[in-house]
Amino acid sequence: MSRFDRLSALISRFSLSVIPEQGGAANLLVLCDGDADLPTRVLLSPLQVIELPDELNEAHVMFRACTDWGGHANPLLSALPDLMELDISSNAETVMLVRLLKAESEAQRCGYGSVLNRLGEVLMVRLLRAQIQLGATEPGVLSGLADPRISRAIVAIHERPDKSWRNEELAQVAGLSLSRFAELFVQVVGETPMAYLRRWRMVLARQDVERGERIQTVARRYGYGSGEALSRAFRRQFGESPLALRREAAAAN
Repeated sequence: MSRFDRLSALISRFSLSVIPEQGGAANLLVLCDGDADLPTRVLLSPLQVIELPDELNEAHVMFRACTDWGGHANPLLSALPDLMELDISSNAETVMLVRLLKAESEAQRCGYGSVLNRLGEVLMVRLLRAQIQLGATEPGVLSGLADPRISRAIVAIHERPDKSWRNEELAQVAGLSLSRFAELFVQVVGETPMAYLRRWRMVLARQDVERGERIQTVARRYGYGSGEALSRAFRRQFGESPLALRREAAAAN
């Protein structure tokens, strides 16, 4: 890896959608000072609807939206707190960003849907950066990305899921002895490096199968010796064959 980046490889695997809401259910809220209409806080609940805090009313909501970023398939979202909050009152760049989100959602000019998704992704990255800096109290990928050593091994897995990684190689990437790496990875992430690698491969394989790609092609892409080997791992993880999932996805479309 020429440049270490905790988030880019993970972000690139999932598409974010941002759908503005006018007073309806939402999992992204931008709150403001009711008098000055100045954005002050961003609230995000990755996987559920946000209830407006009791001390606030609709006059304090500057922008609201439903966001989806891979749902439960995205291991990072599943590891995030139920509710994330970012104080942006003194961050001029993020204030400008949320103002742009609001302006685009209200004007609805051509291409505004794509613009909202891209602006939303920038806002999501800023939220994730803040959360990684805070760290995590529970084991998981967020806690792993917050650790300066374990994060390097996780990023290597994210960037090269096709590689036949060995614990020794990942320990070297992390700059730790093998025994210390194995112990710390389980402590921070909550599973072994090889278990995380298998789960990440399954997440990506499922995406590709749902897009209609050939099972053999997907198997080669993620380091499985054959389509049969992928199918066995797929059934263990998801309880159905990749071929059956591909048929379901095709019928749904």
